[in-house]
Amino acid sequence: MADQSSATFLSQAHHNLRTVLAARDDSTLPTPDALAATVSALPRPGQPDFLAGRGAEATLDHILTAIVPGLNSQGLSSRYFGFVTGGALPVAEAADNIVSALDQNVQVHLPTHSASTAVEDAALCMLIELLELGGDGRWPGRTFTTGATASNIMGLACGREAIIAARQQDTGAAAVTVAEGGLLAACHAAGVTEFQILTSMSHSSLSKAASVVGLGHRTVKELPASDDEPWRLDLDAVERELAQQGTATIIAVSAGEVNTGRFATNALDMPKLRSLADRYGAWIHVDGAFGIFARALPKTDEFLSLHANVAGLELADSIGADGHKLLNVPYDNGIFFCRNASILSKVFQNPNAVYLSTGPGTNIYSPLNIGIENSRRFRALPVYAVLLSEGRDGMADMFARQVLLARAIAAFIRGSLQFEWLPAEDASLESTHIIVLFRARDPTLNDVLVDRINKTRKMFVSRTKWKGQKAVRIAVASWRVDVQRDLAVIKEVLTEIIAVQGTTA
Repeated sequence: MADQSSATFLSQAHHNLRTVLAARDDSTLPTPDALAATVSALPRPGQPDFLAGRGAEATLDHILTAIVPGLNSQGLSSRYFGFVTGGALPVAEAADNIVSALDQNVQVHLPTHSASTAVEDAALCMLIELLELGGDGRWPGRTFTTGATASNIMGLACGREAIIAARQQDTGAAAVTVAEGGLLAACHAAGVTEFQILTSMSHSSLSKAASVVGLGHRTVKELPASDDEPWRLDLDAVERELAQQGTATIIAVSAGEVNTGRFATNALDMPKLRSLADRYGAWIHVDGAFGIFARALPKTDEFLSLHANVAGLELADSIGADGHKLLNVPYDNGIFFCRNASILSKVFQNPNAVYLSTGPGTNIYSPLNIGIENSRRFRALPVYAVLLSEGRDGMADMFARQVLLARAIAAFIRGSLQFEWLPAEDASLESTHIIVLFRARDPTLNDVLVDRINKTRKMFVSRTKWKGQKAVRIAVASWRVDVQRDLAVIKEVLTEIIAVQGTTA
């Protein structure tokens, strides 16, 4: 396809897509019929035209008419609450289209070839400032990842390497890194007989990360402060665990528990946790997938409690976050910050690949030497575009609208006789960040509540459990949020479900 015809095709394709999307109704999910039609339209082996080649225009028509109707409206609806997933701000979508068009492989910092790595570093520095983490000088190890799962893997890998190196130095043992000698040899040289990851109501990706880096699911130890606040980290229990001989420890702080949105630590906890980690040679990693963005909320009275909950996170050794959540950039986009760039590069360095070398005289690391991937999409550009477009005030306003809608929903739930606001009805509404957890008081209705809500297609929620019983979780994350408009729809949906249940009881 010639350049001119290619440009015409892409322009027409974009126009056709916009036309199709504009005609969609205000539904969060496709209809069952639309889902079935999409699945039945997929090519299958044995069909006469399987892999026959339809051409670009026919293929695009197939995608728009057969595939798109079967996809959900996660990026188009302000009431897609099922996962902590934002949409894509228009400027982020435009930037992502540029990423696809120019198709940069952001792996090596080659400043005479492409500015992509410089843009990536600029975006990371902007994030450090937005989150008030103390300036980019405190976080020389910084990179984009595929998401918080990859960032958690990197946090545990760096913690594992740093702790073992420090133990070897303290004992005068020969330096054997995990990267060079492997986990068993490095632990043996350091006198480490066991690893533990201390946390509270951690996300499942932490256990997955523990498996990937060779520590194992069983090393993840939950240390809840109490039955009433299981998301809070018990610092006394942390200290007891740290004191064990021969055991190396990573402390994983959940900044935004996935069911409640609550936080493991607060302004008083983090300095103490930092002191304990320094005393016992532990590593602190923050899983801040969505919660860390509370640090960018307006500094007004209504958000003071949230600011207190995320205060001190800058004292950690490493931090992971998701851009495709509250930043509202397209999938996939994760963020990782590390205080110790040498540890980061020691773990993720590509050895013996001269053609991948960075030129001299630069302070920007080649991304392939400080991250999991060698092949990397230019996922920094949408983040750069959003931060440049919205600025600190625009981002704060977007985050505030998300929180205010969540609190308005929580207030409605708490004031209803038919629903129970979780985890505690007597909690302050100001403890709500972007997650609302609740259940129906009628057990019969509670069993089918998620299905009935989602069947309306006016909003989408996820099913979960709280203390062994079914519950509903609403996660507010879209830039499209309009507090009054969306609250009215949510009230209407829940009120109608209660009314129908009352007539059938």
